Amino acid sequence: MKSIQITQASINTVTPSKIVCIGRNYVEHIAELNNEIPEQAVVFVKPNSAISNELQAVHQEPLHYEGEICFVVKQGRFAAVGFGLDLTKRTLQSSLKEKGLPWERAKAFNGAAVLGNFVPINAVSDDLRLELWIDGSLAQSGGVSQMMYQPSTVLSDLATFMTLEDGDVVMTGTPKGVGVVNAGSTFEGKIFDDQHLLCSSQWIAK
Repeated sequence: MKSIQITQASINTVTPSKIVCIGRNYVEHIAELNNEIPEQAVVFVKPNSAISNELQAVHQEPLHYEGEICFVVKQGRFAAVGFGLDLTKRTLQSSLKEKGLPWERAKAFNGAAVLGNFVPINAVSDDLRLELWIDGSLAQSGGVSQMMYQPSTVLSDLATFMTLEDGDVVMTGTPKGVGVVNAGSTFEGKIFDDQHLLCSSQWIAK
């Protein structure tokens, strides 16, 4: 089982049992992939084995990046926040969707959840936002204020059918600007509360 580090001694190291992902949570991202706006939150799960601190460019096919605001669960609430990359086999996912099949082969492979640093929070701010920089250029930006399903709604919705255990990670969806991971590119993900930088993480794609 893979663990993640949370800075400051209040939480330390946690071991998620799963990563719960919210899809299609930003309208502009829905449009860029020509998807339909869902009637309720789209939910899928990545296993603990998908967690990685290394960014792959290829896993059987070229991978696409999706930068996301991520939360760690503790005692039924979001207790820490960080930046994560939901890696996707886009060609395979498109084929699976056309056939009405599940996405696990395209979303739950080893290394599909690249998680950066997490920091404790007392509450989820409406001003939380992310930035993803690739080779020094801003590729993605978005935040809680743009989400169709905001963190409090996501938490209460998940509780209706799933137990979130301490240490589980919830990935809240990606804004527009997704694209191909190119080997050698430098990715830097940042989480802000308004203008205050909470945490940042950097990877070089392999």
